[in-house]
Amino acid sequence: MNRKRKLPLGIQTFRKIREQGCYYVDKTAYARRLVEEGDHYFLSRPRRFGKSLFVDTLKELFEGNESLFRGLAVHDGWDWSVRRPVVRLDFGSGDFGDPAHLPRAVLAQLDAAAEDAGVAVRYDVASLRLQDLLKTLHRRAGQRVVVLVDEYDRPILDALKTPEVAEANRDYLRGLYSVTKTSDAHIAFSFLTGVSKLAKVSLFSGLNNPTDLTLDPACAAICGYTEADLDTVFAAELPGLDRDRIREWYNGYNWLGPDRLYNPFDVLQLFRSRRFRPYWFETGTPAFLIDTLIRQRVSIPSLDGLRGDDDLLSKFDVRDAAPEALLFQTGYLTIREEETGLLGAPLYRLGYPNHEVRWSLNKSLLAALTPPDCARRHPADPRLTERLRAGDFDGVEALVRGLFAGIPFEWHTRNEIARYEGYYASVFYAWLAAVGLDVTVEDSGAAGRADLAVRLDGNVYLFEFKVVEQAPGGAALAQLRAKGYADKYRHRAREVHLIGVEFSRQERNVVAFETERA
Repeated sequence: MNRKRKLPLGIQTFRKIREQGCYYVDKTAYARRLVEEGDHYFLSRPRRFGKSLFVDTLKELFEGNESLFRGLAVHDGWDWSVRRPVVRLDFGSGDFGDPAHLPRAVLAQLDAAAEDAGVAVRYDVASLRLQDLLKTLHRRAGQRVVVLVDEYDRPILDALKTPEVAEANRDYLRGLYSVTKTSDAHIAFSFLTGVSKLAKVSLFSGLNNPTDLTLDPACAAICGYTEADLDTVFAAELPGLDRDRIREWYNGYNWLGPDRLYNPFDVLQLFRSRRFRPYWFETGTPAFLIDTLIRQRVSIPSLDGLRGDDDLLSKFDVRDAAPEALLFQTGYLTIREEETGLLGAPLYRLGYPNHEVRWSLNKSLLAALTPPDCARRHPADPRLTERLRAGDFDGVEALVRGLFAGIPFEWHTRNEIARYEGYYASVFYAWLAAVGLDVTVEDSGAAGRADLAVRLDGNVYLFEFKVVEQAPGGAALAQLRAKGYADKYRHRAREVHLIGVEFSRQERNVVAFETERA
């Protein structure tokens, strides 16, 4: 019979989890497989997804702390007589926007590693000191060294608002990480984790060609929780919680494996509080992400359906952050479907992983797209849901008009973001999603147009949003009819409603709002 255990909230050390009898989802089979199949690895996963815990597990494993692994998958197949020295670098915290911080932090960590091992190291240059440390540890232990680097890219990502500092940090790290290549004779195994996969030419060219596990189906669940994990490991926590709602809020991450995954941070916080909240999102959505989407004039409706290939999803450099790569690597979009492109190359359709991300990200985007006082007067308004349920489309129209009327003329003239073609559609989509509605992009083709499907209580509301130059003439509603959108919903919805919304650039508000039941 399952019994309740301590929730490992905020615990990233394997030893503490095991010694305190916390819940633990066994990932040690992955560790054994990696050791059996190769030497050097890289893994990208979003923040708070369990990367640091896996790195710490590797540390305890290579150091031969057998008692911690009793009862786990790796135990019986591991040679506990071999104990390897481990050098671990952790960039999970620090003021990396300060140009002087990174060199000090690296030297301090190398000094601490040497002191813990009882060896002396030379050189004031970090790369030379690391090289000397690896050589010394290998000679002293008679075993080649394990190198673990956690959050390898944090010094770069934290400084992106100051590209000069970010580039300096990148160049510094390139020299440091290149030691794994020049000192390969002293290294038995290396493992690097991070959020991003920076362009190979900018940083990875100095590394010892690590095998990228990010989209390896066999390692897709190396971090995160599966459905089976919740139903077995956390079975004692589930009574009293709506299982479908847990799935809707927090499941959905995909790295090409057979399972959709949960973010561990969300799950543990839910079990602690028994309340559904955007726990992961609230821990720190980077302003850089929002700024990049706005600056690049990315159509907000198009986010749920972006496409990319392997190269595009790995393209992330200091001055060239492709939105697809930025959103995928940071966890705000995930792979919905894998498709086959020309010559058999894979293509990926991206989308929001779950309700938490769709709702929270669009609330942030709506706040960035509209004036502060507008966001205060027209927040994620529950009245929209109430009026849709009641079939009160006059009331829905009043809310939509009020939203856009709250964006003053000065905002359009003084802010570049309010003058691009897709602005109105982006505000409209973000508002619907920020209310918490289930919004699906049906056709995000031409700029200035957004065709959306909203599902609520078994009904479907199909929106066509058009920007018109001339007087309104029902073009939005006519286009909904012409496309026959309602046809594919008739057999699976109680009612289907068509809603055509037309917006005038000249008047900067809704000039036509027409509805009909399909």
